[in-house]
Amino acid sequence: MSGNSFGTLFRVMTFGESHGPALGCIIDGCPAGLLLETEDIAAELRRRRPLGGEGASTSRNEEDEPEILSGVFEGRSLGTPIAIIIRNRDQRSQDYDELREVYRPGHADWTWEAKFGRRDHRGGGRSSGRETAGRVAAGAVAKVFLKASNTGIRSWVSSIAGIDIPGPEKPGFDIEETEKNPFRVPRSGYVKEIQEKIESLRASGDSAGGIVTVSVRGLPPGLGAPVFDKVSARLAQAALSLGGCKGVEFGSGFAAASLTGSQNNDTITAGPTDAGAGFMDSGFMDSIERKTKRSAFNTNNAGGSLGGISTGEEILFRAAFKPVASIGKIQKTVDASGRPRELSVKGRHDICIAPRAAPVLEAMTALALADLILLRRADRV
Repeated sequence: MSGNSFGTLFRVMTFGESHGPALGCIIDGCPAGLLLETEDIAAELRRRRPLGGEGASTSRNEEDEPEILSGVFEGRSLGTPIAIIIRNRDQRSQDYDELREVYRPGHADWTWEAKFGRRDHRGGGRSSGRETAGRVAAGAVAKVFLKASNTGIRSWVSSIAGIDIPGPEKPGFDIEETEKNPFRVPRSGYVKEIQEKIESLRASGDSAGGIVTVSVRGLPPGLGAPVFDKVSARLAQAALSLGGCKGVEFGSGFAAASLTGSQNNDTITAGPTDAGAGFMDSGFMDSIERKTKRSAFNTNNAGGSLGGISTGEEILFRAAFKPVASIGKIQKTVDASGRPRELSVKGRHDICIAPRAAPVLEAMTALALADLILLRRADRV
């Protein structure tokens, strides 16, 4: 099975299954000398876990304590492969016994068996969202690398279960609030409404989708290549590699199709300007130094890249996640012999994946950008 690696110079491979003994990652290409502690990784893995209360998340309770097996000595990277392992301790494989011969609607069961001729039915095996623990561990290392480069990444849930959350363009936006509620929304006033909607879906045996917005600040101009390796293309691949991600848009996105060129073009102003404004004042990227540039864009409909190359403005994109496929409602399906069956999925499942997808999307963004920064160093003298 191929397709388990991501990146060119800063390259990561993840391994493990949902109900196997462990998951993890191997990072190849991390520069030597990076100050790296186990807590850097553990902190990001904690963000991936449910944020207290039932919320929209599964009740599977994994501690997700990372173990660094190689590549780090006396708190700094060696420049050799970094291997990280996360042990599974809270599996309930018996919950999936009835799925051994039955294909779940909306899942990879049917296609996985069509490709490989066999599958791990326990929680979806490698196609489970549990696989993302390895991505988050690797992304934590990439985040440390980006921080040394004065680049910061934050995300928030901007839509969940059909409830849209206003962005930073309106007063009251608080990026720190995303770490305080189980839905990772930046406005506390919406939490009760979302909770009620999620509980209603849970009671009816259904699920919901959502949208996660990602913001990158402090990224220098000149990253990405203008043909196949556009910065937006790399980030889109990173996002769409996540299970359940069905769409990605940058800047004005699909709305640009109904604008004129004069409305959508980002005009340019002579500098110097403050490229670190915006979230800086609300606590975003407190440790990131403000930077000046010779010019700046008056708007950011491009979402931070032109011609596939970063502009130095905020990288801003949104990723849409479909409703969780494992639902309690009775659905029609077939078994491995092609016989019609009816199925109500048991076990511990998310109602909406968007809140837990947010830190995973940050991790994938960090991996893509760390790779692009290293590639940029080879582009010119």
